[in-house]
Amino acid sequence: MPEKISLPAKLINGGVAGLVGVTCVFPIDLAKTRLQNQQGRSIYTGMFDCLIKTIRSEGFFGMYRGAAVNLTLVTPEKAIKLAANDFFRNRLTQDGKELTLVREMLAGCGAGTCQVIVTSPMEMLKIQLQDAGRLATQKAISVDGATAVPHQTAATATQKPSALLITKELLRTQGISGVYKGLGATLLRDVPFSIIYFPLFANVNKLGVRSSQEKAPFYHSFLAGCFAGSVAAVAVTPLDVLKTRIQTLKKGIGEETYNGITDCARKIWVNEGPSAFMKGAVCRALVIAPLFGIAQVVYFIGIGEYILGYFN
Repeated sequence: MPEKISLPAKLINGGVAGLVGVTCVFPIDLAKTRLQNQQGRSIYTGMFDCLIKTIRSEGFFGMYRGAAVNLTLVTPEKAIKLAANDFFRNRLTQDGKELTLVREMLAGCGAGTCQVIVTSPMEMLKIQLQDAGRLATQKAISVDGATAVPHQTAATATQKPSALLITKELLRTQGISGVYKGLGATLLRDVPFSIIYFPLFANVNKLGVRSSQEKAPFYHSFLAGCFAGSVAAVAVTPLDVLKTRIQTLKKGIGEETYNGITDCARKIWVNEGPSAFMKGAVCRALVIAPLFGIAQVVYFIGIGEYILGYFN
C-alpha cells in the first residue's frame, strides 16, 4: 500500500517554500523578463547591467515590480506543484516499490499540468509589471537620444500599471481568456520543466540518504534542488522566451507582435537568430536554482506537518 500523505500539510509546505524562495530571487527574475523581451537595439547588456540601470532609474524597489502578484499567487502555485507531484508519485507507487523513471516523469507531468491554473495568470500579470520599466526606459532613450541611462523622472514619467487595473481591463475587453493569454505556451514550458525537474531531484536527493536515515540531510536536499532546478530551467529556456514574448501585451518601439507560438518562434528565428531563444538563460538558472533549493528544504523540513500537529 502506498504511504498516506497529508495534503493540507503538503499545501502549507509548498506555500511557505514559494514565499521564501520568491522573496530571495525576484530581482533576478525581473532582469530575466526584461532581457527576454529585448528586440533590436538592446537597453541592457546583461543581468547586472539591467539591475544597475533599474535601480538608477526606478529606485531599489523598482527591482520588485510585480512582486506583490508573485507573492500573492506563488503560495497556491508552489503548493499545487509540489503537492500534486507528491500526490501523483504516491498514486503511481505499486506495492511499496520505488518508482521507475517513466512513472516519475508521469508524476512530474501531472504536477506541471495542474499548476498552470495559477501559473498562467500569475505570469501574465507579473510580466506586464516587470516589463513596464523597460518600456519606459526605451521611450526615454528614444526621446533623449544621447542618454544611455535615463534619469528617474524620464523613466517613470508614464503611469505605473497595477495588477488590479490590468486584470480589470483584460476582463472587460477579452473576458477570462485575456487573463489566461499564453496558456498554451505556459503548458509547453511547465510540463517539460516538471518532467525533467522532479525525477532528477528525486534521484539526486536519494544519493544523500544513508541506510540509517529516512531523509537526506537538509543541505543535500538544497543542493539537489539547486542542481535539478538549474538543469531544468536552462533546458526549457527557449519555451520560456516564447511564453514571455506572447504574454507581453505592450510592445516597445519597432518590436514584433505575435499570433501564437509558431508565429512567435518563426519571427524570433528569422529576425534575431537561434541565440535569441536562450535569452535570460543564466538569469533563469539563477532564479530557479535557489528557488527550488529553498523550496525543497522548507518542504522536507515539514513545516506544514509541524503547524497541523501543533493545532491538533
